[in-house]
Amino acid sequence: MDGFTIAGARDRLTKGDLSARELTQTAIKAMEAARPLNAMITETADKALDMADAADARRKSGEAGLLNGIPLAIKDLFCTEGVLTTAASHILDGFHPPYESTVTANLWKAGAVMLGKANLDEFAMGSSNETSFYGPVKSPWRRRDDNAGLVPGGSSGGSAAAVASGFALGATGTDTGGSIRQPAGFTGIVGIKPTYGRCSRWGIVAFASSLDQAGPMTRTVRDAAIMLRAMAGFDAKDSTSVEAPVPDYEAALGQSLKGLRIGIPKEYRVDNMPAEIETLWQQGIAWLRDAGAEIVDITLPHTKYALPTYYIVAPAEASSNLARYDGVRFGLRVPGKDLTDTYERTRAEGFGAEVRRRIMVGTYVLSAGYYDAYYLKAQKVRTLILRDFEEAFGKVDAILTPTAPSTAFAVGAKTNDPVEMYLNDVFTVPVNLAGLPGMSVPAGLGSDGLPLGLQLIGKAFDESTLFRVGEAIERAANFTARPEKWWEAAR
Repeated sequence: MDGFTIAGARDRLTKGDLSARELTQTAIKAMEAARPLNAMITETADKALDMADAADARRKSGEAGLLNGIPLAIKDLFCTEGVLTTAASHILDGFHPPYESTVTANLWKAGAVMLGKANLDEFAMGSSNETSFYGPVKSPWRRRDDNAGLVPGGSSGGSAAAVASGFALGATGTDTGGSIRQPAGFTGIVGIKPTYGRCSRWGIVAFASSLDQAGPMTRTVRDAAIMLRAMAGFDAKDSTSVEAPVPDYEAALGQSLKGLRIGIPKEYRVDNMPAEIETLWQQGIAWLRDAGAEIVDITLPHTKYALPTYYIVAPAEASSNLARYDGVRFGLRVPGKDLTDTYERTRAEGFGAEVRRRIMVGTYVLSAGYYDAYYLKAQKVRTLILRDFEEAFGKVDAILTPTAPSTAFAVGAKTNDPVEMYLNDVFTVPVNLAGLPGMSVPAGLGSDGLPLGLQLIGKAFDESTLFRVGEAIERAANFTARPEKWWEAAR
């Protein structure tokens, strides 16, 4: 699958140079070769070939959709009818949904092909894809002159690895505090978190309902534009879905940046940030200035409160959402002496350590005597963070920041220090708290030979501007680095 993009494959399929079955067969072989990455929880090769045949039939009849015949990996947080859906948790053992999530239904309507369900941090809780019940995902990348296994980022680490390693042309992710953008930055791919409400959350296993948002992970900005157009849209089944037209995002590509104002927030310079992150940021500023954009210094004064606010709001919502997993209706059931004992045994065995930690934190901040002191105060600070962005967007059209404070780290390096792990989200969580769109674009390599990304933040429902600016960065960066396929020798 080397050299393939969604746009490129689409053109070849349209010309008849390639059939969807041939493309899917190639993808399946590459997926099987990449098993040492542990990127997939469930492979659906037979289903993929059936979907590819259906795509070929549609093309012959002149009914090809936007993604007709394109093989994708689906994060195992999206319910897929009749296909095992686990959220990477033991507590959902054996769960085969009788329904399809709206986002995946939209993708199938557009003609996409499902290669399988991608690994993730359990219930999307993590920044490294090490909390999965099915084991950690390994990044396709290795440090220069170092064979130590690296994390792909999280929680959408399986999706990121599937795209970066080359077997999936695109993948779905979800982003609650950076879970699309941070792994995209770590693995040298493009990832966009759309505006909250742009993509339906119906049929996606919930983590934090006011923060979760689905988005695409792809190899290029154009591919992300194509895929988001297919994923997005109003859904009456989701009360947070916004009834707004979905633009043709590809139409924004190639437009001049003249007249655009790009904000640079001083608060995104954090303590102990590596010099190479600042250097890349300055390079990104220079690229956009050379492309005709005006660079404007801005301030987002409440940014420093974003992480603690997020780690109150998100666990509180998780505590509420995960109460439905009780061993009675679906998934794992560990019998006890009575109903309460069954609940306790099922949850103790079914939930991993990080999920239990966040449930406990969330339950604590929602409890009597602490609700006002923690949760209510966090919601007030969240409003101030949104207000900062609103004021900034009165002056600028988009904001440029680093995606993550470092390159990818080694597997196991931060698992015993939750605070250090949470700091990986320092540049991404403000976007979720404000409900805004954010995109990571690969922009260079660090001194260790690993990818670094730049993040763009946009106005609500103005993803088109992010694609426009993101393509300018992509063009200037000319990021062509690819990981060496060490996993093929590891089989």
